[in-house]
Amino acid sequence: MKLSTLILLLALSFGQALAQGIEFFHGSWAEALELAKQEEKAIFVDAYATWCGPCKRMAREVFPDSKVGAFFNRHFINMKLDMERGEGLEFRKTYPVSAFPTLFFINSDGEVIQKVRGAQNVDAFLGLGQKVLGLADRSEDYAAEYEEGNRDPELIYKYVKALNNAGKSSLRISNEYLNGQNDLSTDFNLRFILEAATEADSKIFDMLVKNRSRIEALEGREAVQQRIQDACLASQQKAIEFQSPELLKEAQEKMKAHYPEVAEGFELSSDMQFALAMNDGKAYAKASKKYAKKVLNDDPEELVKLANELSKNFSEEPEAMKQAEAFAEDAAKAGNKYHYYLTYSQILYTNGKAKEGRAAADKALELARQEGPQAVMMTEGYIKKMEGKGW
Repeated sequence: MKLSTLILLLALSFGQALAQGIEFFHGSWAEALELAKQEEKAIFVDAYATWCGPCKRMAREVFPDSKVGAFFNRHFINMKLDMERGEGLEFRKTYPVSAFPTLFFINSDGEVIQKVRGAQNVDAFLGLGQKVLGLADRSEDYAAEYEEGNRDPELIYKYVKALNNAGKSSLRISNEYLNGQNDLSTDFNLRFILEAATEADSKIFDMLVKNRSRIEALEGREAVQQRIQDACLASQQKAIEFQSPELLKEAQEKMKAHYPEVAEGFELSSDMQFALAMNDGKAYAKASKKYAKKVLNDDPEELVKLANELSKNFSEEPEAMKQAEAFAEDAAKAGNKYHYYLTYSQILYTNGKAKEGRAAADKALELARQEGPQAVMMTEGYIKKMEGKGW
């Protein structure tokens, strides 16, 4: 996994105790298009069938994922449509479906941006969403008008929103507008501040927290909390990019001051990301241990992911590999699944514990026989490979 991708996934994961996965829109297709126009977003449609196994797997394993929810709820209007009943039957007349699931990304004019057939795992689905954001970028349309001198407030607001949705910086345009305003307390300007407060280390973020109660009265508490979280994440990523511990500390302190409910998870996650970017295995191991306990509640699936990340990135760092072994052992004993024991075996072998690694592999094979032929084949292939290395 590329470092930038791993950092993105870690950035999204810290809020999992708060996030609830994808929130699907329950209105009509016409209402979804109207909402997409209002919010300057594309629509994600899960075109599924109730009998479809891969559809059920995505509904069970991908859509509830906290990282997926944090990303898709921010950037898309999300819908699920059963293609064999109700509005789905009408939908497929315009948007034909020949396989399930089919994943549509559609702009507010009803035009397909991207269409993908087949189920995706969490990482692939997040990558697909990132790709669509680039394809759906409308900021250049507004940029042309703005550079020609159009300073209509509604146009500037749409321009800023389009830049934000495309993952581009909107601070220059936002500051130009707000610096020309004599009264920031109007409803329009308060909504503008909410949209424009994209980085915690900015003057506009200070405007947001200063006017927080009035903005919450207009847009709701959750919208303000989400903006605070996103702004702190943006400053955290900038701190990593510029290798600035001071900026990282500022982002953590602002989260603590203005969104204390998720501040601890954010601090631990950002410490992990910073250590990863600095290639500091000791710091990463220390932060990940706290993160597993306080944020992930020692969930075995998440523990095995941390074990693999430590092993991939810090295989030469003894303290990191010691922590990877501890994560893998806890995951194996708590989860009692063959692939957890395979990970545990691999890490034990890497740590020079061949005898213990073989015992873990034998346990994996025992559990694999309960899973089915594919699991057995994978486990036996691993054991054969390790025997060739001297088991």
